[in-house]
Amino acid sequence: MADVPAPWWLYLLECGDGTWYAGIALDPEARLRLHAAGAGARYTRGRGPLRLLARRSFPDRAAASRAESQLKRLPKARKLAFFEGAG
Repeated sequence: MADVPAPWWLYLLECGDGTWYAGIALDPEARLRLHAAGAGARYTRGRGPLRLLARRSFPDRAAASRAESQLKRLPKARKLAFFEGAG
């Protein structure tokens, strides 16, 4: 039986100041904890509390990175819908 690789996740966080942050990770909940502890991205430091708004799985890191790039180009009003549809 071949090992099935773990999916990569694109996630969207809401920061305490109302801004949103997008990133990719193998474990979005663990990554959220790192962000909350100040060990995540520089952008999220000091912007807590943080809340996971949405996440979507992708088969590999490259696909998740491409989706992150697409998401970041969308206006804020369309970002949550990105997680519901095909992107």
